Amino acid sequence: MATNITITETRGASASAPTATAATPSRKLPGWLWFIALWCFGVTAAMSLGFAFRLLMNATLFAVR
Repeated sequence: MATNITITETRGASASAPTATAATPSRKLPGWLWFIALWCFGVTAAMSLGFAFRLLMNATLFAVR
């Protein structure tokens, strides 16, 4: 079974004209930098959660005495 493919072009654009996305510089971060950023975020989140848990445990332990 064959599928018909239709290619459409916008008016005023030719095949040799550069696209608008190629003219703008990309601001993407490399993969290793994303890894470091997410790792730091995870460590910060875990430490802040641990600190909140520590405060809660201290508050409940002193309340029991």
